[in-house]
Amino acid sequence: MKELFFLISELNYQPFILSFKLAALTSIILFSLCLPLAWYLSQTKSKIKPYLEAISALPIVLPPSVIGFYILISLSPTSAIGGFFNDVFGISLVFNFSSLVIASCFYSLPFMVQPLQSAFEKLNQNMLDASYLAGKSTLETIIRVALPNMKPAVLSAFVITFAHTVGEFGVVLMIGGSIEGETKVASLAIYEFVEVLDYQSAHIYSFIMLALSFIVLLGVYIFNAKSKKRFGEFI
Repeated sequence: MKELFFLISELNYQPFILSFKLAALTSIILFSLCLPLAWYLSQTKSKIKPYLEAISALPIVLPPSVIGFYILISLSPTSAIGGFFNDVFGISLVFNFSSLVIASCFYSLPFMVQPLQSAFEKLNQNMLDASYLAGKSTLETIIRVALPNMKPAVLSAFVITFAHTVGEFGVVLMIGGSIEGETKVASLAIYEFVEVLDYQSAHIYSFIMLALSFIVLLGVYIFNAKSKKRFGEFI
């Protein structure tokens, strides 16, 4: 037992810090980008809706290596986008933490969009119409009427996106490599421990990830259950 506590105290926690920092930034950025997209998809009857939904859902079915490969090609210094940022701003968009954030936003996109879209679609349309009749704009209706009535869905979207980003491996490896203190997140650290047959460290890292993921998800389910119960009592 003392040996286990010693090993835990001697662990390099930098990969965990990077993982949680990456997940937090990705979740915040995606919420800002996906909120208007989810609202549009929930309200529109345009013929392009199925195409937008299919594009936003692609990361669910595409192998992470495929997503990572195309992002790597698109952001490399030889590409139009990567070359522009490299030549004008002196910024490289690959093999650094910024590249992980960009890649993660693509990879975790559907895990933010779909819960928000589903929640918007389940809102009482009469409530939204009343907001418009009261003179509120679309933005005010979303912020003051829609979001307060879909808190469980917003929390679920955040947590699922956060957890999905923490567990990334293939995309992170393709676009960021495994640079200590820069792109070496927890999932990569576990993989490298297994590669060198350091199963003890891999076990500890994996157990920490498992425990944290379970605690976070348990908290979300408890919160959602209590929210549904309060809503049922209110009705």
